[in-house]
Formats: sequence, structure tokens, C-alpha cells
Amino acid sequence: MRFEALVKDLERGIGLVRVNAATELGKLREKRAVPALIGALKDPNMALRNNAAFALGEIGAREAAPRLIDLLRDPEERVRKNAIKALGMICAREAVAPLVQVLDAEISRVIRKSAIRSLGQIGDPKALRAVERFVSHSDPALADAAKKAVEMLKQQ
Repeated sequence: MRFEALVKDLERGIGLVRVNAATELGKLREKRAVPALIGALKDPNMALRNNAAFALGEIGAREAAPRLIDLLRDPEERVRKNAIKALGMICAREAVAPLVQVLDAEISRVIRKSAIRSLGQIGDPKALRAVERFVSHSDPALADAAKKAVEMLKQQ
């Protein structure tokens, strides 16, 4: 499908058409899609926000970092998770402090694990102490993610 048609579907389509357009735009990795995808992050449709966040990560849209950081407070766990993933994918250093706050405040194991991974991907040494706290965590999935993230952070 043509890029222009996908953007039109994203902005003016209905339901699943918009959600799928966000996914396809991410796969294209086309920078021209970034403004439309950032706009979709404010949409009331949870699936659209979710897919738009991940698409921005796939594209490597560093300019989306402030809006993705805003999504860390989204009421939907899936949206928060994909915003966190996208922040890691774009290596958004400005997201380190908000992601550390997620580690401290979030109760969802899935969200905490994603935050640990993204902090490792971002590679900012300021995250090291926060991630190291999880190396001995009683949850093996969190401990494993933390060990890998610490390894990545120490390579920076």
C-alpha cells in the first residue's frame, strides 16, 4: 500500500483500518509518517495509541520521546508497555528518569521488565543503580532482565 494512503487511513479511517495503518507505517520505517503517528498517540482508541507508539520506535523517531514519555501514565498497560519499548528503541536518554520512576512506582511485572530492558538499551550510566536493584529480585524474569541490562549499561 502506498505511503500516502496509509497516512490517510491513519488520520481519517475507521477503527481497525487506523490501527492497521499505524502498524504498516512502522514497518515502512518512513520518517514522513512521524507527525501523523505522534498525533495518533492522543487518540481515544487504545489499540491505535498502542500501535502508533511501537511504530514510532520502529521508525527511530527520537522527536517522539516527549509524547512517548507522556504515555507512561496511560491507563492501558499495553500502551505503557509499547511506549516504554519505543523509548528503548530510540535510545531516548531523556526517558531515563521517568523510566526509573516507573520501576519505583509501577506494580505490573510486565511494565517493570520492559522498563529495565529499555534502560539497558538506552545505555545511560545514570540508570545503573536503579537497574542493579533488580538483579537479586525474587521474580526470576525481572532478575534476568536486570542482569542483561546491567551488562549493557556497563558496556557503555
